[in-house]
Amino acid sequence: MGVLLLRRPPLILWAAAHLLLLDCAGSTSHSMRYFYTAMSEPGQGLPQFIAVGYVDDQQLVQYDSDTKKALPRVPWIRKVEKDEPQYWDRETQKLKHSELWFRERLQTQLNRYNQSGGFHTYQQMVGCELMSDGRKEGYWQYSYDGRDFIAFDKETLTWTAAEKEAQVTKRKWDPELACNQGNKHYLEETCIEWLQKYLDYGKESLLRTAAPVVKVTRKADYDSLETLVCQVHGFYPKEIDANWVKDGEVWQEGTSRGLVAPNSDGTYYVLLSVKIDPEERDRFRCRVEHDSLEKPLDVAWEKPVSLGLIVGAIVGVLAAILLVSGIIFFIIRTRGQGSDSSARASDQPGA
Repeated sequence: MGVLLLRRPPLILWAAAHLLLLDCAGSTSHSMRYFYTAMSEPGQGLPQFIAVGYVDDQQLVQYDSDTKKALPRVPWIRKVEKDEPQYWDRETQKLKHSELWFRERLQTQLNRYNQSGGFHTYQQMVGCELMSDGRKEGYWQYSYDGRDFIAFDKETLTWTAAEKEAQVTKRKWDPELACNQGNKHYLEETCIEWLQKYLDYGKESLLRTAAPVVKVTRKADYDSLETLVCQVHGFYPKEIDANWVKDGEVWQEGTSRGLVAPNSDGTYYVLLSVKIDPEERDRFRCRVEHDSLEKPLDVAWEKPVSLGLIVGAIVGVLAAILLVSGIIFFIIRTRGQGSDSSARASDQPGA
């Protein structure tokens, strides 16, 4: 997977976040990624260098060339200060060195591409992923002006050039065996260790689960067909399996699906649709599997209950209550009158 990079500066942070929110399925995995961006010219409120760090979908740190400080971006990251009081000072110094290195690399790129002006970017994505089955993945990739430039292969300890201009960098970096072994160790060991630490610090939010709410709606099409839309929302974590099934089997024909996207409350939603013959509507279900569910949900379209039926049911219930109340009142009153007659009889002389 290449680094998602940008040609317009206002979208740089969005691109970093978007890469973390790509549609995915299966059991929960966790990731830690850092995104670095050096720009030849600042623009529209963006600094010349910015670095952001994410664990899963949550931004934990940010540094830029204006503040010159590594700053927390999520409350739970403050817990690290108890174990490592110098954490923020250390991160700030590391990122200051990164800023200088990226500015130098950007100038090298400008010279290599024979560019003397204009807006240009040099970016990196580095990070690791801990899969649900215990596998470890690592990424160390660079891009220039929105195009993949060069990427590290931790298995061969070599670099893969994506453009001819990157061949020079590859020839320089491949022989640096100690540095490449250090990169591999970071991706497979150090990065994973820190990811596990952060997961522990932020477990209340990062390791929580929220079950999806599923609803199927329908709309008529102009070609005598209709579209069923499955709305799956309010779930966490973001990994989810959602498919249309027909007669219990996964159905792909005429289906479409959006990306898993975030809600404002930190949960996620996804929409999927299928175009069908209305006569076959009862054969289709939206099947959802998620870590929060003990078993898959199979949800069908249900005909909405009309307002008239609801009002009629309410009126019927009220009438029944009034009828029962009237009967009870009549019985109580009748018994009361009987008791009064007996009492008056007992008061007569000679009784």
